[in-house]
Amino acid sequence: MNSITNYIKTVGKALKSLATGMGVTGYYFTHRSTAITEQYPENRATLKLAERFKGEIVMPHNEKNEHRCTGCGICETACPNGSIEIISNFEVIDGKRKKVIDKHIYHLSMCTLCGLCVDACPSDALDFGGDFEHAAFNRISLTKILNKEGSKLTKDIKE
Repeated sequence: MNSITNYIKTVGKALKSLATGMGVTGYYFTHRSTAITEQYPENRATLKLAERFKGEIVMPHNEKNEHRCTGCGICETACPNGSIEIISNFEVIDGKRKKVIDKHIYHLSMCTLCGLCVDACPSDALDFGGDFEHAAFNRISLTKILNKEGSKLTKDIKE
């Protein structure tokens, strides 16, 4: 007798859950102005992503083509799957031997967009971009060099 009671209770809970879900669906069906569904790709020109959106990793540059990356390698170490490579060399600047990044390579095809590199960067040189359309026929096109050609370290960073 106890198993029959449990079976009836389970069926009752399932019907209540189904009615709740159908009620939400019915509400949005009759109140279309409150729906939050994006009509992508039709609204591509007016699409605004949330501030918390985690897209590809980018390295912001200012108007003088300067970035904030010191080449310390902490982002490369923090990345769990090796999607960041930093190639650097040493140059003599103002009589001092300083580390300068040559290439900051980002493999988007390997990235899980976890954000550990952005969080770990001590100089806030990395950020999330808003681009999310990355369909490609080969993985080579998903490898990007984040520092722009001829860019250099900005002066407001303490090394």
